[in-house]
Amino acid sequence: MKDQIPYKIYLEEHEMPTAWYNLRADMKNKPAPLLNPGTLNPMTFEELQPVFCDELIRQELDDTSPYFPIPEKILSFYKMYRPAPLVRAYCLEEQLQTPAKIYYKFEGSNTSGSHKLNSAIAQAYYAKQQGLKGITTETGAGQWGTALSMACAYLGLDLKVFMVKCSYEQKPFRREVMRTYGAQVTPSPSDTTAVGRKILEAHPDTTGSLGCAISEAVEAAVTNPGYRYALGSVLAQVVLHQSIIGLETKAAMDKYGIKPDIIIGCAGGGSNLAGLIAPFMREKLRGEADYRFIAAEPASCPSFTRGKYAYDFCDTGKICPLAKMYTLGSGFLPSANHAGGLRFHGMSSTLSQLYADGLMEARALEQTPVFEAAQRFARVEGILPAPESSHAIRAAIDEALHCKETGEEKTILFGLSGTGYFDLAAYGKYNDGTMTDRVPTDEELAQGFAGLPNVR
Repeated sequence: MKDQIPYKIYLEEHEMPTAWYNLRADMKNKPAPLLNPGTLNPMTFEELQPVFCDELIRQELDDTSPYFPIPEKILSFYKMYRPAPLVRAYCLEEQLQTPAKIYYKFEGSNTSGSHKLNSAIAQAYYAKQQGLKGITTETGAGQWGTALSMACAYLGLDLKVFMVKCSYEQKPFRREVMRTYGAQVTPSPSDTTAVGRKILEAHPDTTGSLGCAISEAVEAAVTNPGYRYALGSVLAQVVLHQSIIGLETKAAMDKYGIKPDIIIGCAGGGSNLAGLIAPFMREKLRGEADYRFIAAEPASCPSFTRGKYAYDFCDTGKICPLAKMYTLGSGFLPSANHAGGLRFHGMSSTLSQLYADGLMEARALEQTPVFEAAQRFARVEGILPAPESSHAIRAAIDEALHCKETGEEKTILFGLSGTGYFDLAAYGKYNDGTMTDRVPTDEELAQGFAGLPNVR
């Protein structure tokens, strides 16, 4: 892999990338651009400036530069926890009695407990470089909010977090970690923003969604001088930062002569999955190698498997740009399942284009069998996985069991994107047998689709 990259991209002493890889550069069919909802023209740099940091806008709009050098300050921060472990799941293989080889890239061995820190420190760094006072953001299960709280504390920035209401109530300890790092945490939807009050008036009993929280965070950014908004997934800039996951993974596998046949990641907004597959997808796009890529999403919020590929708002309040993506409609409010980080109505435009082009697969999983897989993994591999990550574990186990049936000796790689030590209330419901599965009906999905903007 190093020979294919035009300049030195790895720190020799760490085998850690010194540049992020922009997957869009190698895509023949580029992701559709963000559109101004008023004019329906592609968003310009100037139009995005009130919301995002300048350097992040440049990264967002650039779909031709293959590599972006990682600033030294960010590299120094990464050295606290990177490279992240790539582990062969010997004990799980033995327990399953499968001929498959199973590997996982573990992104939970940092203080925030998830892969989210990879982009959080980058976005906070660029805010600091621009001389801003602080950042606003949303968080679902709390991993992104935790990561950004840590990054902002490190760089001396203020942070306002709008946390999806059901997660705010289900995960009080994650909330308190954010507050410990100095963040102001507000349950969303709230009465502190105009869009939050509007959503509460229409849906007074709502448990919230990432779409709601995004609306509030964006409003807070544009109405508070010296603040910008930071998003934890979906956008191309976040996918870019998360490519460090896949670059490290591929470097390690290449070093030991390992080639995965199947690569699996959980998918909510798509940053974890996109980051993991990035360099492998590069080879597939260039005709250098072939892989199966599987997106594992919750059946309660099935944007890939039951969504429509269309332009839609990224937020419930309809104040953000339009993105072309697989979506359930910005007005779709998913049930309060425990994988809060996957409760987003749409999917990354980059992944959506790859899926539309037939380069990826997707499967929707109900949360009870997902927790069964999480428990099985925890008992033999010694890590308690996050509910989000456990979707990838479920899919990996299913593929390994299929290998057992067919006798195929496949190599399976999945992303273990975070730990579940703040999700013990959810594990308690599973252990007590009170966990339920909620799958939206076609009629409920139709209501979300009815609100899609009329954009060709």
